[in-house]
This record gives sequence, structure tokens and C-alpha cells, in this order.
Amino acid sequence: MIPRYQRILFWSLIGCVLLMFAFLLRGCEQAHKRLSATGNASPLAAPNATGLETVTFDLANDADASITPTQRQVALPAEPTIRARALIENLITQYGTLDSPHPLKQGSAVADIFLLTMPSADTNAKNTNRLASLSQGSYGETAVINLRGAFADNHPSGVVVETLTLQSILGTLHAAFPQVDQVRFLVDGKPRETLAGHASLLRSYPATDTANRPLIPLAEDK
Repeated sequence: MIPRYQRILFWSLIGCVLLMFAFLLRGCEQAHKRLSATGNASPLAAPNATGLETVTFDLANDADASITPTQRQVALPAEPTIRARALIENLITQYGTLDSPHPLKQGSAVADIFLLTMPSADTNAKNTNRLASLSQGSYGETAVINLRGAFADNHPSGVVVETLTLQSILGTLHAAFPQVDQVRFLVDGKPRETLAGHASLLRSYPATDTANRPLIPLAEDK
């Protein structure tokens, strides 16, 4: 037999629980009404997003050591340096697929890209022509591509595969930024002798259409 005072205590506790539940429910309803009353019924504007555009990637193929211009739809930012970095990152990402003809390890490849305006240099012109060109105010841009160390360290080693990667980057950058006439490479912000043991990174490379063309570096800086 349960004592009378215990029954009274039990039902008192049940009553308190129900009362607290009613207060919480009422508070939630009031908060919801306040939010509904002060909220803006108009739909939220979508964040500004860059639309898709057609860009040309110079894609490498290890099987026949070729570079093929290929158009793809991608979204790129407008600011030039950020756009250049996003462009090359998109290019390298395409080599991370299982069926890639030029397989590279997935991951971010580019830390920064800098576009520097300086007197242009025609690698096929004589020194006298270069001086005349500079005197007439002919200027081009140099792109400095700062690769990530992890990308370079994990890049497959070999003359062909390393050269194709550089050709692919140069041709893709040239198609999107025709004002760039030469490209230099850094790795983690510092000069590096080669990409993965073969292709030199201590030289300036001409930014040209590299499809089915040999990669000829500019003269080494002294």
C-alpha cells in the first residue's frame, strides 16, 4: 500500500512536468510568431556567381606525347590573377580522373599566380630588334606560377610526362591570356631546378600555343 503522502508527491511532480511543458510550448509559439512578423517575406537574393563560359584547355596525352586543345564549360572569376589560378587548377583537376590520358595525383597544384607587366621579349628576334621594340614601348606580361611543393613532389618523373605538363599549362594560359608572352615557375615561392627531375623550372618559357609543338624555353637568366 503506497502511503498517501507519496501519492500526493508523485502527482505533484507530474503536474509540474506538464506545466513546464505547456510553458515551453507556449514560448516556442510566441517566438515563431515574432520571427514571422519581423521576417522579410520576399525571397532571398542568390549570391553572385560567375556563369559558365567556354575555355580552351590544352590537354596532354602520354600515349602519343600530344597536346590537344579542348573546349570545356567552366565557371571562372573575373579578377585576372584569381582567374588564372582557377584556370590552371581546373586544368590539373581534369588529370586526376581514373581514365585520364595524363594521370596526375589529385590535389591543389597552384598556390599563386602573379601577372607582371614588363618589356616583352621575342625569342626569335635579334638583340637589335628587341632593343628597337623596347624603344617603341612594346610591353607584354610575364606570368609567375607558384606551384605547390606537394604537386611537384608527387608529379610523375620523366622527360615526356614533365614536359607535357608544362606544355599543357603554357598552352592553356596562352589561350585565356594572350597578353602573357612568357611564364616562369616557382615551387613554394622558391626557385626549383626541375619539376620532377627532368623539365627545368629555372627558365622562362614562351607562352604560346603548344599543341603538337616542341617546348622550347627562353634563354636562361643569368
